[in-house]
Amino acid sequence: MRSLETDIAYQAALDYLHGRIDYERATTIPYRRREFHLDRMRSLLTRLGDPHLSVPVVHVAGTKGKGSTAATIAAILTASGYRTGLYTSPHLDRVEERIAVEGRPCDSEQLVALVDRVRGAVADLELELQADASSGRGPPLGPTYFEITTAMAMVHFADQRLDAAVLEVGLGGRLDSTNVVTPLVSVITSISYDHMNQLGSTLDLIAREKAGIIKPGVPVVSGVVGDEACRAIDEVRQAQGCSISQLGVDFRYAYRAPRSLDQTALRGELDFHIRMSNLERHWANFELSLLGRHQAANAAVGLATVAELQRQGWRISEAEIRRGLINVRCAARVEVISRRPTVIIDTAHNEASVLSLLKTLEESFSPGPRLLLFATTQDKQVREMLEQLLPRFDRVILTRYTNNPRGFPLDALEIMATEIGGGQIEVASTPAHAWDLIKRSTTPEHLVCVTGSFFLAAEIRRLLAERGTPVGSGN
Repeated sequence: MRSLETDIAYQAALDYLHGRIDYERATTIPYRRREFHLDRMRSLLTRLGDPHLSVPVVHVAGTKGKGSTAATIAAILTASGYRTGLYTSPHLDRVEERIAVEGRPCDSEQLVALVDRVRGAVADLELELQADASSGRGPPLGPTYFEITTAMAMVHFADQRLDAAVLEVGLGGRLDSTNVVTPLVSVITSISYDHMNQLGSTLDLIAREKAGIIKPGVPVVSGVVGDEACRAIDEVRQAQGCSISQLGVDFRYAYRAPRSLDQTALRGELDFHIRMSNLERHWANFELSLLGRHQAANAAVGLATVAELQRQGWRISEAEIRRGLINVRCAARVEVISRRPTVIIDTAHNEASVLSLLKTLEESFSPGPRLLLFATTQDKQVREMLEQLLPRFDRVILTRYTNNPRGFPLDALEIMATEIGGGQIEVASTPAHAWDLIKRSTTPEHLVCVTGSFFLAAEIRRLLAERGTPVGSGN
């Protein structure tokens, strides 16, 4: 049992982090060099002894799929006997989830220690920034929440004496806080429309921001499809003198979807082939713990990254790859939390990821009455998502999550959904209210899908954990 003193220290650490500028929770996200620049991050890490220089890194960017791809790479490296760290964002329940070693998040005591480690360096840096601002040499903004948690991850990974760390980019790539590393390989999973106000209104502009993680001479693995985005990435990597392994050119995959009627543990199958300069691999019948054709694409990008590491001399066997693909877990990615009724939680939050989710529901789940619980975030492709989702569900409950001020206004969401039309549309003021409606009205034959936002997924998962009540229990 934890002591009161431990609990107080933990809450103080969280209060310190929550007191920082947090663009994950801001209603508007700037993306200018005044707020986003790497000099501040480098200065913070220098004060901490440059921990990011002590661990070999795989760096993963992309519009969607980067979290799943990063987790897949880390799981395979761990299964291969390499002590591996994984840094991802945002978290679903606890900030500790962002910083994991060998698949296990750091614990609360480690979090407190990491906050204590970085706090002094942050204070020293802020004094310097304030002095620079007073003399007119720069803005006074201190390190943000994401910069501090990134620094904490780097310190933790260095302390743990890792063989490798897999870092997921937070926003964009070029100006992201993780972009201070020179990795073994730079990975770009996909390009689609998201964060257009920050990254640009065209796929070319978005791709160039993501391609900002490409470093001179560092091999690139790309799962990007579409001529416009592929051209942009190829131009950047050629300018940096990098080789590339490109999906559809250098590596390919085939996916066989499972059917929920056929098996209790839903696992698809993947065949994969890659050819690069002095290496060729063909792997067949890999089982995938992550559901969906889009997750097969993410796994293929992860396998191409593993093949590149093999080319560089890393010892990773086929059996270890198989074990990693079965062991990888990504909460709220087509996560099946109940079977009668079938309840799925997914973090899809743009049109492309919604289309991937719908394809998975079509391929792997039985027909029957379908209910959608939807909330989303300001500045997302709200109308585009609703246009895809509404016709596929018999009943839709709209809500607004309460754990972040960036939630899309519920009255505007209802107006938009009514204009589009589709199934029966209802409104619930909170996710908790929505869940009560679902409990009272679902049957064992229902499929319930919760989607539209990472923050909705987090709130529903936390609600279910607190209540410990299965869906449909009120029937």
